[in-house]
Amino acid sequence: MLTVEKIGGTSMTQFGDVLNNIILGKRSKSELYNRIFVVSAYGGVTNWLLEHKKTGEPGVYVKFVNNEDYSKHLDDLCEKLILLNRTFEAIGLNQAEADAFIKNRIETAKNYLVSMHKVAASGYLNNKNIYLAAREILASLGEAHSAFNSVNILKNNGINATFVDLCGFDDSECLTIDQRIEKEFKNVDFSKTLCVATGYTKGIEGIMREFDRGYSEITFSKIAVVVKADEAIIHKEFHLSSADPKLVGTDKSILVGNTNFMVADQLADVGMEAIHPKASKPLERAGINIRIKNTFDPENPGTLISRDYVSPKAKIEIVSGTDKVLAVDVHDPMMVGEVGFDLRIMEIFAKHNVSYILKSTNANSITMIINDKPYAQPLIEELSSVFYKVTVKKVALVCCMGSNIAHPGFLYRAAKALSDNNINIVSFGQSLRQVNMQFVVDREKYAQAVIALNEALCVNHFEA
Repeated sequence: MLTVEKIGGTSMTQFGDVLNNIILGKRSKSELYNRIFVVSAYGGVTNWLLEHKKTGEPGVYVKFVNNEDYSKHLDDLCEKLILLNRTFEAIGLNQAEADAFIKNRIETAKNYLVSMHKVAASGYLNNKNIYLAAREILASLGEAHSAFNSVNILKNNGINATFVDLCGFDDSECLTIDQRIEKEFKNVDFSKTLCVATGYTKGIEGIMREFDRGYSEITFSKIAVVVKADEAIIHKEFHLSSADPKLVGTDKSILVGNTNFMVADQLADVGMEAIHPKASKPLERAGINIRIKNTFDPENPGTLISRDYVSPKAKIEIVSGTDKVLAVDVHDPMMVGEVGFDLRIMEIFAKHNVSYILKSTNANSITMIINDKPYAQPLIEELSSVFYKVTVKKVALVCCMGSNIAHPGFLYRAAKALSDNNINIVSFGQSLRQVNMQFVVDREKYAQAVIALNEALCVNHFEA
């Protein structure tokens, strides 16, 4: 059985646990192989390289774009990565080899950036393309660092391991992402070596241009499809659970166990990704199941996401959502009965490259839920200039999801749980497929709503 397994940044930072729980476990030496690991950068490293994903704090990339001292920032980063190397000495990392590798990578990257900066300053080329290329180069450093270290540790622990460097750092081959993956894995005998691949893959289309910070899961997905894996496994620092244990408590957070790709899509739509939606689609089409496992609970089989799974019992599997959304309501007394009014709104959405998560309508108003991001403001300003009245409210979206919820009683039970906790439903949405009930509530009620719905529908095992 050939598996492709992704390890996230938080787990990678605790590589001793990864080594003992995921790679070694209770396996015999022969059972260690027929596995490909796709690794993210160590926790926080990509934030240092690019920008902080949540706070926006500038990294090396932002310094480069703003014509600040990116070179010193890279040197400082190198020192941080060398300090990270020290934390793995006890589990077998050869410090001299690891330090030399990352120093060489960063020095090469610095030379690339200096040349790019000169070209950008000349004014002969579109700087946007130069900046995108710089972003690709910098992003690759984190995964190269963690993958090289991992192979070095494995070899020093007596495991035959292969460093599959998909970064293409020292070659000028004009390959697509798929071509590079096919080339690097073409002649590998998976039964005799454990492969560790970089989560970043260099390709002429630019993996970050389309997927940005979700690129490691794209690499993971593409590798699984290319090698025809029997299963794709994602190792996280938590189980896929009925609700966020940080909100509801670990004792009220129930392992999902099984679900399908449609439910995984619903999670991704509200930013709570089990897997990036553009990574899951190729796996779904190829018939490759995804398993979500907890790095720190290795004996637990985790949750299997499969194409055709439907829960044998009608139940809510997951309560999730986000408190970082806006309700944008377009009201016009002339809307009623007017064909194409919705299209006029959507054309403006398309112009600003904004998608909505939920849409709810009545005779003369349309409410759309969108992410509360900087791009929302220009959209709202144009909508306000075109339509009779546009109202914007900061809200939260709470969703009740499941592979088998198309039965009487779920909506009633959910609405009652919110009502019993004095939580008003601002807006609501559910499609004909009935895999997701979406409740819009006041933003300050988000945590309370998740706790109430999880308690009423999951902890108490309500079944229609």
